[in-house]
Amino acid sequence: MMSKRCKYALKAMVRLARNYKKGFLSTSSIAEEENIPKKFLEQILLELKRAKLVNSKQGMGGGYYLIKSPDEVSLADLYRIFEGPISLTPCISLNYYEACDDCVDEATCYLRHELMNVREKTRKSMMEATLSAFINKR
Repeated sequence: MMSKRCKYALKAMVRLARNYKKGFLSTSSIAEEENIPKKFLEQILLELKRAKLVNSKQGMGGGYYLIKSPDEVSLADLYRIFEGPISLTPCISLNYYEACDDCVDEATCYLRHELMNVREKTRKSMMEATLSAFINKR
């Protein structure tokens, strides 16, 4: 299940995607439009800024904006930032691989092959779910 933190990040990013190349959005306006607690949103936006997905401009008329095109940012990108790996077990993770401590031999593990299929289908779907896809569904 997606955490509120990740869901709010997605909502904020979709809001910023709708405003792509049209200027800046204040934290207050995003919070109000998306019904996100402002203090929580501020933390999320800072994390997105550290991940180089958004940037900000201080001062009057400033706010946040997307760095990348809405076509280039996917649900998978956000999920990895806020939730971690997409895979169900660490031994099949692309970015966070760890050997399972209860597995004697990965090559013959009866769980690994099917869980890799699940991971790939999930990853593919999440990569296809770009910010643009969310905008176009509304």
